[in-house]
Amino acid sequence: MNAVLSYYENQLDNLWAMISAPSWSNFFWLFLALSAFVWTLELMRPWRKGQAVLRKDFWLDTWYMFFNVFLFGAAGFYGISSLVKSHLSSVFPYLNAFHATLSQLSPWLLLVIIFVVRDFIQWNIHRLLHASDFLWQFHKVHHSVEQMGYAAHLRYHFAENIIYGVLEYIPLALLGFDLIDFMAAGVFATAVGHLNHANFYLPLGPLQYIFNSPQMHIWHHAKQLPEGVKSVNYGLTLSVWDWLFGTSYMPHDGRDIELGFDNVESYPTGFFSQMLAPFKKRG
Repeated sequence: MNAVLSYYENQLDNLWAMISAPSWSNFFWLFLALSAFVWTLELMRPWRKGQAVLRKDFWLDTWYMFFNVFLFGAAGFYGISSLVKSHLSSVFPYLNAFHATLSQLSPWLLLVIIFVVRDFIQWNIHRLLHASDFLWQFHKVHHSVEQMGYAAHLRYHFAENIIYGVLEYIPLALLGFDLIDFMAAGVFATAVGHLNHANFYLPLGPLQYIFNSPQMHIWHHAKQLPEGVKSVNYGLTLSVWDWLFGTSYMPHDGRDIELGFDNVESYPTGFFSQMLAPFKKRG
């Protein structure tokens, strides 16, 4: 326990070091620059014309973004993943040798492999969040978004950090991928995730069958879908999995569709109340 607490303290110290030393070489300021860039796109060419500049829940989503990436993300996801890695290394001693083999590959090729494998794992976890009634109660926090914007990308329950951190990192660790490589591949995924949730039209042409887009992902947040269809478009960065496995749905660009889920208007609207919502008894 002391080792875990010490690790979390070190992560928070590292976070403060990044904040207090502005530089384009650290993730904190790169993340802020990325967020500012996507928000500028929204302001210059808003897709959903009826939304205010500071849309509904703008500040709530901004807090979620900071909390999930830099607070719980640093002290939760990284810590959990590191603990998983250390235990797996002791149980499966081949990991270090296998990673030594992977390290001989081109760094760019290695990142591409990690990115594709990681995205496919995430796609399956995302489907699980919708298929399991228990996990859906946590994922509902993300789907409580009623007006789309880039920061909605990171409105999710802290439990999802644990779910993704364990379920997606274990297979990658078993393949011998290192945590640093794993997180590096996530930077690009973060950028695409911002764009997918942005109030911005991004036509991709034939690339829509490979990459996700705002006009495809918005259907994942649709309040109403065809009868018998529970959810669609599970892809986070890549759309190819949805096209391959028959979960794609994009009848039109979806600009003005209603977002959320049944009775979303009665769902808790504050950060702490949303954190507690999955643990409350349901009628």
